[in-house]
Amino acid sequence: MALDLTLFHLIVNASFLVQFVILILVLASIASWTMIFKKGRELKLARKSMDQFEERFWSGGDLNALHQQVANRSGPRRGPEHQFDVGFSHYARMVQKPGVNRSDVVDGMRRAMRVALNREADTLELHLPFLATVGSISPFVGLFGTVWGIMNSFHGLANVGQATLAMVAPGISEALIATAMGLFAAIPAVVAYNRYVNDVEKLVNRYDNFCEEFSQVLQRQIPEVVPLRRGA
Repeated sequence: MALDLTLFHLIVNASFLVQFVILILVLASIASWTMIFKKGRELKLARKSMDQFEERFWSGGDLNALHQQVANRSGPRRGPEHQFDVGFSHYARMVQKPGVNRSDVVDGMRRAMRVALNREADTLELHLPFLATVGSISPFVGLFGTVWGIMNSFHGLANVGQATLAMVAPGISEALIATAMGLFAAIPAVVAYNRYVNDVEKLVNRYDNFCEEFSQVLQRQIPEVVPLRRGA
């Protein structure tokens, strides 16, 4: 009699614990792929936004006009736009105060942009720990299902006088499916995590460089001491 060793038949006839492990790994894989596509689109838009804003910033236009465009644009401001808005707004407020030193203006502006940069970095890193968790834990979850399935297979042979391959093969096959599912969930998550961590690091470095360059641009426009207003 031929054994039915198709994937569907093995999963349906597996023990409850092995089926539960496979279900967990399938759900983890679906969630992982969802995060992979979502994060990929998010990082692609972030790179595009960075390129477009840097082109506008270094085009030689008036910074006040650029700030008005950014401030009046509908929707949330992200990345360099948010850093520029925060930094220029702080600069505009500080230069209105008489007797303020240039160093105070620049230091305050850099702190404000640094806070915006850290928040942006936290947003870019969102969901990456989940991919790391799936990539590191899934193989062990699958291995647990495999060990349990093999234990059940050999336990069933305890009262059999003569064991044959036909008696052992189905149980071992269904157990190994759990390991395969663990690797299926883990490999894409690990690859995506390593790729996105590298992409996030590059973007954060570009944001940091923009902060320094923007600070230098505004520093050259600030007098050593903001003059007192008349009547002050």
